[in-house]
Amino acid sequence: MRFPSLLAVCAMSALLPLAAHAGDFPPGKEQGYMTQCREVATNQGVSTEMATKHCSCGAQAIKKNFTDAEIADLDSSDGVDAKLMAKAQSVVKKACTPHS
Repeated sequence: MRFPSLLAVCAMSALLPLAAHAGDFPPGKEQGYMTQCREVATNQGVSTEMATKHCSCGAQAIKKNFTDAEIADLDSSDGVDAKLMAKAQSVVKKACTPHS
């Protein structure tokens, strides 16, 4: 099963207070990730400040734990592999959820 886009990562992890080679977003895509992530989070009642903080953390976690090709696939127009999506959600949750 494939999911529609990187927006799904944001939507699934926006309220959630594995190592690979470090990668980077394709040119211009990180800003798109940040915009979509903040929009999803604020639409779910998260403050703009907290949404920005969480989304920045998520972007850094993705860059740290995924290759360039995996990051590009997370924003694929033909859908995202379910296993890759689950890994992204897990990585963002682990890195960006506040620990008590």
